[in-house]
Amino acid sequence: AELTKDYKNGDASLHLTLEDGTSIDHKLDPKTKNLPYLRNPDILVGENDLTALSYLHEPAVLHNLKVRFIDSKLIYTYCGIVLVAINPYETLPIYGTDIINAYSGQNMGDMDPHIFAVAEEAYKQMARDERNQSIIVSGESGAGKTVSAKYAMRYFATVSGSASEANVEDKVLASNPIMEAIGNAKTTRNDNSSRFGKYIEIGFDTRYRIIGANMRTYLLEKSRVVFQADEERNYHIFYQLCASAHLPEFKNLRLSNANDFLYTRQGRSPVIDGVDDTKELCTTRNAFTLLGINESYQMGLFQVLAAILHLGNVEIKDRDSDSSLIPPNNRHLTAFCELVGVTYQDMAQWLCHRKLKTTTETYVKPLPRLQATNARDALSKHIYAKLFNWIVEHVNKALITNVKQHSFIGVLDIYGFETFEINSFEQFCINYANEKLQQQFNMHVFKLEQEEYMKEQIPWTLIDFYDNQPCINLIEAKMGILDLLDEECKMPKGSDNSWAQKLYNTHLKTCSLFEKPRMSNRAFIIQHFADKVEYQCDGFLEKNKDTVNEEQINVMKASKFDLLVELFQDEEKATSPTGQVPGTGGRTRLSIKPDKGRDTKSKEHKKTVGCQFRNSLQMLMETLNATTPHYVRCIKPNDFKLAFSFDPKRAVQQLRACGVLETIRISAAGFPSSLNAFGSFQWTYQEFFSRYRVLMKQKDVLPDKKMTCRNVLEKLVQDQDKYQFGKTKIFFRAGQVAYLEKLRADKLRAACIRIQKTIRCWLARKKYLRKRCAAITIQRFTRGYQARCLAKFMRRTQAATIIQKYQRMYVEKKRYRQKQAAALAMQTILRAYMARQKYQALLREAKAVIIQKRIRGWLARCWYKRCLLSIVYLQCCIRRMRARRELKKLKIEARSVEHFKKLNKGMENKIMQLQRKIDEQSKENRTINEKLVGLESSYTAESERMRGELGRLRGVEEDAKNKANQVSSLLEELERLKKELSATQQEKKTIEDWAQKYRDEMEKMVSELKDQNGLLKKEKDDLNRSIQEQSQQMTEKMARAIVQETQQLETDLNEERSRYQNLLTEHLRLEEKYDDLKEEMALSSNVSKPGHRRTDSTHSSNESEYTYNSEYAELEDGSRAREDVTRGIDTSLTLKLQKRLTELEQEKQSLRNELENKEEQFQRARARDDEEFKKARGAELEYESLKRQELESENKKLKHDLAEMRQSLLGNAATGAGAPGSPAYKVLLDQLNASCEELEVRKEEVLILRSQLVSQKEAMHHKETMTEPSVYAADVSKLKDAEVKQAYVGLKDTNRLLEQQLQTQRRTYDNEVEALRGELQNVKEENNRQQQLLAQNLQLPPEARIEASLQHEITRLTNENLDLMEQLEKQDRTIRKLKKQLKVYSKRIGEMGAGQTEGQTSPGQMVDEPIHPVNIPRREKDFQGMLEYKKEDELKLVKNLILELKPRGVAVNLIPGLPAYILFMCLRHADYVNDDQKVRTLLTSTINSIKKILKKRGDDFETVSFWLANTCRFLHCLKQYSGDEQFMKHNTSRQNEHCLSNFDLAEYRQVISDLAIQIYQQLIKCMENILQPMIVSGMLEHETIQGVSGVKPTGLRKRTSSIADEGTYTLDSILRQLSAFHSTMCQHGTDPELIKQVVKQQFYIIGAVTLNNLLLRKDMCSWSKGMQIRYNVSQLEEWLRDKGLMTCGAKETLEPLIQAAQLLQVKKKTDEDAEAICSMCLALTTAQIVKVLNLYTPVNEFEERVSVAFIRTIQTRLRDRCESPQLLMDTKMIYPVTFPFNPSSLALETIQIPGSLNLAFLTRV
Repeated sequence: AELTKDYKNGDASLHLTLEDGTSIDHKLDPKTKNLPYLRNPDILVGENDLTALSYLHEPAVLHNLKVRFIDSKLIYTYCGIVLVAINPYETLPIYGTDIINAYSGQNMGDMDPHIFAVAEEAYKQMARDERNQSIIVSGESGAGKTVSAKYAMRYFATVSGSASEANVEDKVLASNPIMEAIGNAKTTRNDNSSRFGKYIEIGFDTRYRIIGANMRTYLLEKSRVVFQADEERNYHIFYQLCASAHLPEFKNLRLSNANDFLYTRQGRSPVIDGVDDTKELCTTRNAFTLLGINESYQMGLFQVLAAILHLGNVEIKDRDSDSSLIPPNNRHLTAFCELVGVTYQDMAQWLCHRKLKTTTETYVKPLPRLQATNARDALSKHIYAKLFNWIVEHVNKALITNVKQHSFIGVLDIYGFETFEINSFEQFCINYANEKLQQQFNMHVFKLEQEEYMKEQIPWTLIDFYDNQPCINLIEAKMGILDLLDEECKMPKGSDNSWAQKLYNTHLKTCSLFEKPRMSNRAFIIQHFADKVEYQCDGFLEKNKDTVNEEQINVMKASKFDLLVELFQDEEKATSPTGQVPGTGGRTRLSIKPDKGRDTKSKEHKKTVGCQFRNSLQMLMETLNATTPHYVRCIKPNDFKLAFSFDPKRAVQQLRACGVLETIRISAAGFPSSLNAFGSFQWTYQEFFSRYRVLMKQKDVLPDKKMTCRNVLEKLVQDQDKYQFGKTKIFFRAGQVAYLEKLRADKLRAACIRIQKTIRCWLARKKYLRKRCAAITIQRFTRGYQARCLAKFMRRTQAATIIQKYQRMYVEKKRYRQKQAAALAMQTILRAYMARQKYQALLREAKAVIIQKRIRGWLARCWYKRCLLSIVYLQCCIRRMRARRELKKLKIEARSVEHFKKLNKGMENKIMQLQRKIDEQSKENRTINEKLVGLESSYTAESERMRGELGRLRGVEEDAKNKANQVSSLLEELERLKKELSATQQEKKTIEDWAQKYRDEMEKMVSELKDQNGLLKKEKDDLNRSIQEQSQQMTEKMARAIVQETQQLETDLNEERSRYQNLLTEHLRLEEKYDDLKEEMALSSNVSKPGHRRTDSTHSSNESEYTYNSEYAELEDGSRAREDVTRGIDTSLTLKLQKRLTELEQEKQSLRNELENKEEQFQRARARDDEEFKKARGAELEYESLKRQELESENKKLKHDLAEMRQSLLGNAATGAGAPGSPAYKVLLDQLNASCEELEVRKEEVLILRSQLVSQKEAMHHKETMTEPSVYAADVSKLKDAEVKQAYVGLKDTNRLLEQQLQTQRRTYDNEVEALRGELQNVKEENNRQQQLLAQNLQLPPEARIEASLQHEITRLTNENLDLMEQLEKQDRTIRKLKKQLKVYSKRIGEMGAGQTEGQTSPGQMVDEPIHPVNIPRREKDFQGMLEYKKEDELKLVKNLILELKPRGVAVNLIPGLPAYILFMCLRHADYVNDDQKVRTLLTSTINSIKKILKKRGDDFETVSFWLANTCRFLHCLKQYSGDEQFMKHNTSRQNEHCLSNFDLAEYRQVISDLAIQIYQQLIKCMENILQPMIVSGMLEHETIQGVSGVKPTGLRKRTSSIADEGTYTLDSILRQLSAFHSTMCQHGTDPELIKQVVKQQFYIIGAVTLNNLLLRKDMCSWSKGMQIRYNVSQLEEWLRDKGLMTCGAKETLEPLIQAAQLLQVKKKTDEDAEAICSMCLALTTAQIVKVLNLYTPVNEFEERVSVAFIRTIQTRLRDRCESPQLLMDTKMIYPVTFPFNPSSLALETIQIPGSLNLAFLTRV
C-alpha cells in the first residue's frame, strides 16, 4: 500500500492506496498507536535471501516468500545460513543431473537457492576445512524433509563418485526405498510421511569419494502398527505385501486384500492415488538385493510381516469378567504360529495369561479381554520394532567398507516442532528434540556473527535474546519432567494422574515455562521456543515403559524360525541408546561412555524410552557440535496438498516453529552483534560506491573508495549508530538501505524531472522557433501576395476603364444598328405580309373554281354509274330466266333411251380407237426397249473402256509429276473423252449427284479427320507436357525423399558415432581406472596427502585394447614381483576389469559393425530409391508406349479408310465429272493427298516420340534429365515436311550409330568377360597346381618338404621377376621416349626465351653485367622418402620423437606434422622390406607412447593439440599412401610411387582414428577446464558496457561463499584465450575442418554454461544484463568473422543464449508481445522461457515485473510444442567428431630432419 496523505502524530487513521487501486482508511490501535510495518522497496521484493530485505519483519518475510513461491514458482529461499524449502506438491524438473553439474563447484551465493547449493557448500567445506559436516533437515510432516534429504544424498553420490567398484553411492541411495517402505506411512498431512527420525553419515576417503555410510534412527512410531486414524495408513510395506499376494512366492503367506486385516483397514484409506504398491514392492526387493540381503532373508522378512498381520486378526473373547480366551482352531493364530514357527498352544496360552513372580513363588494370572488385546498389540509392535532394527543393522552392514574413513557428511532428517489438539508422549519427545536443535542453531548463528565481526574488525557486544536453556532444563534436568516420569514408572502403583500431580507440585510455582490448564488435572503446558503446547498425561507411563509380556518373548525365542530367533536373541541387551538401532552405531569421532551403574541383564534396571531418547539425543547433539551444521527448514504451504497454494497463517506457524522468525526478531533488535546474519545489509565499498554513486557530488569522489563511502554516509545518515564500517564492508541497521534506496530513487526521480524539464524546455523552444520562423515566412509571403494583388487591381482598374469606353461605344453603335435593322425588317415584313394576303385571296379564288369543277364532274359520273348498274342487273335477270327455261328442256331430253344409245355408240368407237393406239404404243415401247438394251450394252462397253482409260490416265497422272511435257497430250485426250461421253448426259447427271453427295461426305470426313488430328496434336502436346511435369515432379519428389532420407541417415550416423565415441571414452576410463588400481596396489605403502579433489582422480587414458595388452606385457616383463603382489591383493577385481574390458571391446566392435551396417543401409536405401525412380519412370514410359501404339493404330486405320474411299471413288467413277481431270475429281484428290500428307506428318511425329522415349530410357539409365529431348521433340513437331523427313533420316542414323556403339560395347564386355574367365581359369589351374604341390610336399619328409617349397618359391619369384623386368623395360622405353620429347620441348622453349631476352636486353648490358657463381646444393640421389632404423633403435625413436618432444620450444620451429611424417617414412621402409613384425611394433609403440604422453601431460593444451594434429596427419598419410583409389585422387605421380606395397593397414587406421577421437575429447576437456572459470565472470558478471547494470544488495550468502575471489575475468580474457587456442592449433598444423569443430564445441560450452547460470541466477535476469549479453555475443561473432569461422556452425550454438538475452529486453505485457516472444524464442524450450520470465527482476524502479497472467499466456501458447522438458543445457555434451580426409601436398623426399630431434640414427633411403 502507498500512503496518500501525510501522517501526523495523533492521527487516528492512515489514508492508503492498495496495489489494486482501492483506497482505504486504516484505523490505528488507540492504545498502542503502532503504525503498520513498512514495505521494502520494489527492487528488493522477491530476493533470493531474506537478509537482503531492508525491513525484516513477519509481513515482509511472508510477502517475499509468497512472491517467490506463487509468482516465480521458486520453492527455495535463503534466510541467512538457513535454506527455507517450501513443498510445491508438484514434481519440478530442477533435480536432474544437469542441475547437479550446474551447482557443482559454484559458490553458495552465486546461484539461486537450492538444496544442491547447501550440499555443495557442505562438500566444499569438508574438503577445504578438513572438518565433518552436517545437514539438518527439519519441518513438520508433509513439508518435504525426506525428499530434501534424499536429494542431498543424491548430490553427494553424483559429484563425488565411488572409490571402488562396489557402487557404494548406489547402495546409499538404495537404502531410501527400504527405509521408506518400513518407516514411512500415509497421514492426513502427507502421503509418504517418515514416522521416525534418522541421521545418515556418508563417509568419504582422502580423495573425498564415497566409501560407505551409516544410519542411526530415532523414535519409531510403533503405535502405528496396531492403530491408524481416519484417512491414514499403516507402514507401506504391509500394503505392498497385500497388493502382491497373488505372486507365486507369496502364496504360503496366506495374504489377501488389505481390507481383510485389522492392522491395515482401520484408516479406511488403503490406496494412495498415483502409487502402485506392487511396483513399489519390486523396487524394495531390488534395493534389498543391491544391499546384499538375499532372497531367502527377504522371504523371511516378508514372512514375519505377514505373521504380524495375522496376529492382528486373532480374535480374543471374554470367558468371564477377569479372564479371556481364544477360540480353538483360530485360522489366523494358526497361520501366525506356522509362519513364525511356534506352537499354537503356547501362543494361545500366553496371549490370555501372564506369569507373576514373587520372592517365594510364581503363579499364572488370566487377563481380561481388553488387557489381552493390548498384550497382543504390544507383541505386534515389539516384533515390528525388532524387525525394523534388524533391517537397519543389515543396511548399515551393507554400507560399511574396509577403506578407512577420512571424513563424513551427516544428513539429519528429523521431525519438526509439532502441536496438535491432543499431544502425547511422541509430541513431547519431538518438541524436546527440536528445543535442543534450536539451541544448537542459535549458538551456531551467533558464533558465525562473532567470527564475521572479528574478521571485519568492528566492535560487538552480546545482546539479550530468548535462550531456551530453561525449557531444556525443565525437561531433562534433575527432577525434570523426564526424571519424574522415570521415577513414576518405577513405582509399583504409578499412574499418569500421580505423575501429573508430581509435576504440578514440583514445577508449577518454580518455573514460568510450566503451566497447568484451568479445566484439566491430567495435562500440562510447556512454553516452547515456538509456541505453547498442552500435553495430555494419558499414556505417558505406558509408552515410556514400553513393556511386553516376558512369556510371549520366551515363546518367540523358542521358535523354529531362524530369522525370528535372530531378532530376539539380544532381547535383554540395550544395543543402542534409542533402543532401536543395534550396536553398530555411527562411525563418528565422538565416543559416548556407557553408564557403569547400569545392569544390562536386569529388567528392573532396563532403561525407559524417555531415558534412551535423551541419551541418543545427547549423542546426536555432540555429533552435531563436532561438525559444521547446515540448515534446511521445510515449510508446508497448505494443509490440502494443493500445488503452489500458499497459506500465510500456516507458513507463519512453521517459520516460528523452526525458529527462523524468532532469530530474525532477535537479530533485528540490536546492532551489530547479530544484525548482519538476519537483519542488516552488508556491502563492499566498491558495491556501495557503484550503487550510490548518484548520491555523491564530484568533489566527494576520492581515489580511496573507503574514505569516499565514509564521507558520503556521514552526510546522508546523521545517526552514526545506523551503520558501521568494517574492514572490507559496510554494515547497516534494518531500514537504512531502504532509506538509502529512497534517497537514490528521489535523486534519480529529481534527475529525471530535471532532464524532462530541460528536454521539454528544449522541445518548447524548438517548437517556438519553428513557429516564429513559420510566421515570418507566412507574413513575407502574405505581404508579397497583397502587393501583387494591389498592382494587379490597379492594372485591372485601368484596363476596365478602357474596356468600358470601348464597350460603351460598341453598345451604342450596336444599339443604333439594331434599331435601323429593326425598322427595315418591319417594313419588309409588313410589305411581304400585304403581298401574301393579296396572293392568298387570288389563290383561294382559283382553288374554289377548281373544286367546283371537280365536284360537278364527280356528281355527273356517279349518276352515270348508277344508271349503268341498273341496266346490267336488268339484263342479268332476263338472261337467267331464259337459261332456266333451256335447262329444263335439256333435262327432259336426257331422260329418254335413245339419247343414251347415241352416247354409247360414240364411246365404243372411242374405246376401239384407244385400243388401237395402245397396241401401237406397245410396239413403239418394244422397239424403244430394244434400243435401250443396245444403249446399255454400248454404255457398259464404253464404261469398261473408260475404266481402262481411267487406269491409264492414273498412270499418266503419276508420270505427269515427273514428265511435264505430257501435259498437252493428256489435255487433248481429256477433250476427246469429253466428246465421247457427251451421249451419256443422263448418267452424267446421276454421277454428278452421287459425286456431290460423296464430296459432301468426304468433306465432312476430312473435317472430322482434321478435328481428330487437332485433338491428336493437342493430346500429343499434353502428353509431352505431362511427361515433363511428371518427370520434374518425380525428380523433385525423389530428390526431397533422398534429402530427407540422407538427413535421417546422417542423424542416425551422428548418433551412432556419438554412442561409439562415448563408449570409447568409457572403455578408456575403465582402462585408466584399472591402471590406477594397479599403481595404488603397487604404491599402497605411500599414503598421499589429503587434498580437495572434486571428481575421480582418473584421467582419460584413452588406450585401446592392444595398448592395454602391450603395457600389461611390459609390466609382466619389468616387475614380476609387483604383479604378484597386485594379483594377490585383488585378483577378482583384475579379472572383473579384464572381463569388463573384453565386453567393452565387443560392444565397441558391435557398434562399429552397426555403423558399417548403417552406412550400407544408407547405400542400399539410395539404390532402392534409384530403383523406385526407375520403376516409376518405366511405368511412365510404358504408358507413353501404349499411347504411341494407340496413335499408330489410329493413323493406320485412318489411312486404310482413305485408301478404301479412293478405291471406291475410282471404282464407281464412270464418265463425265467423275473422270480424272474433272474439277470434282481434282478437289477430292487434293483433299485425299492432303490427308495422306497429314498422316505422314503424324507418323513422323510418332516416330520422333518413339525416339524421344528411347532417349528418355537411356537418360534414366545414366541419371540424366529429359528436358532437352522433350524440347527437341516439341521443336521437331513444328518443322515442315522436308525438315521432318530430314529429322527422321537423322534419327535413323542416330539409332543406327547407337546400335553400333551398343554392339561395340557388348563385344568389349564379352571380350572382358572372356579375359576374366581366362584369368579365373588360370587362377584355378594355379590353385590346383599349388594344391598338388602342397599334397606332394606333405608326403615328403620335412627336409625335402622345405627344399621343395623353397624351390617352388624360387620358381615363382623368378617368374614374377621376369614379368617385372618386362614391365620395367617397357617403362624404360616410355621414359626414354618422353625424355627425348622433353629435350625437344625444352630446346624450343630455350630458343623462345633467348629470343625474348635478346629483344629486351641491349648488348651493352649483357657485356657489362657480371656473372656471379651460384652455389647449388647437391641433392641425394634417388631419395625415396623412407627412413631406415634398426630394431634396437625403436625405443630411442619413440622416446626422442614422442615422449621427450615438447610442443613449446623445439617443436614450434618444425614443419607442421613433422613427427607424423617421420613416423610414416619409417613405416614405409618397414613396408618396403616386407617386415610385418617391424610394422606392428612400430605402430603399437607409437600409439602407446602417444597415450603415455597424453596421460602424463593431458592437462597441457599445447601438448594435446600438438599430438591431435600429428595423429590426424599420421592418419591422413596412412590413407593417402594406402593405394586406395579414393585417397589417391589428389596425389602427384611421385606420391603415388610412395604408396605402401605389402601391407593393408586399414584396421590400424581405425585404431588410430579411435586414438584421434580420444585425443579430441581430451582436448575438449582441457579447453573446458580452462574456459569454465572465465565464462560466467566474463559473459555475465563483468560489465563490458560500464554503467548499464545496477548493483543490488546480495544478502548473507555472498559473505559465506566458500572460495575467495580469485580474480575477475572479462570478455577480453575469453577472447584472448580463444585466440590462443586458435593460434596454437593453427601453429601445430591442425586440419581446418577439425579447427572448425573445436571452435563449434568451444562456443557451445560458452553458450550452455552462460545460459545455465542465467537460468539459475535471479540477479542476472534483468533488462540491462540482456544488453550486456547481446554485446558480448556480438564480440564473439566478431571474433569468428576475424578468424574466418562464420561457417563452422559456432554461431548457431549461441542461438539459445541470444534468444534468452532478447527475451530479457523485449516488452512483456500484451498478447502481441506474447506472440512475438513465442515466434522469436524457437531455440529455447518452454521451461527455459517460463523460467527466464519468472526470474526477470527489475534493477531499477523504472522497470516493471512480468505479470503471472502474461506467463500463463506464454505457457498456453507454447503448450503444443514437442520438446524435452529439460531446463538446463547439457554442458558435458560433445559433438561427434569426424576427420575429413586432408591429403598433404608435401613430398616425402623433400623432408629434412633437424638435428635438434636427435634422430641421427635414422638413415635416408
